[in-house]
Amino acid sequence: MLVEPVDPSIPEVLRVEPDVHRDDRGFFLETFNAHRFSELSGLDVEFVQDNHSRSVRGVLRGIHYQVRPHSQGKLVRCATGRVFDVAVDLREGSPTLGGWAAMMLDDENHNQIWVPPGFGHGFVVLSDVADVCYKTTTFYHAESERVVSWDDAAFGIEWPSEMDDPILSERDRNAPSFA
Repeated sequence: MLVEPVDPSIPEVLRVEPDVHRDDRGFFLETFNAHRFSELSGLDVEFVQDNHSRSVRGVLRGIHYQVRPHSQGKLVRCATGRVFDVAVDLREGSPTLGGWAAMMLDDENHNQIWVPPGFGHGFVVLSDVADVCYKTTTFYHAESERVVSWDDAAFGIEWPSEMDDPILSERDRNAPSFA
């Protein structure tokens, strides 16, 4: 397993590359090992909930987050398909407030992204279908959930060029700006 920052300018967002054992039968990998994750990341996290979403090509989900005291850390992977996954720093007073880090997640490389508490999270589906699975450090809490506009100029997220007109939920379509 390899754990390293997705972008050195925002070192809290981590790329987790699992050891994938492949042979003519297919592959095997551990999707999470608490001891290894803690050893390599320096983080001591406890996950309390697992989520799974399925989306079709062009669906964009996010930028979603929960506010304190229900802020969620997320360990995200794409079990089927391919997504462009984004973490946005929304921590008040953070030196990287409004900054973002992104990476491709897919069912070939099996990489994961650690989205720390206080960061917004979103992704767009680049394959015909994608199953995105993620572990969270706190339970879903509807009253603490927030959303900000995925295309807010304050962030300047460089979404993939092959993404034309994303398919959005009503909530994401009407999400407020970061300001």
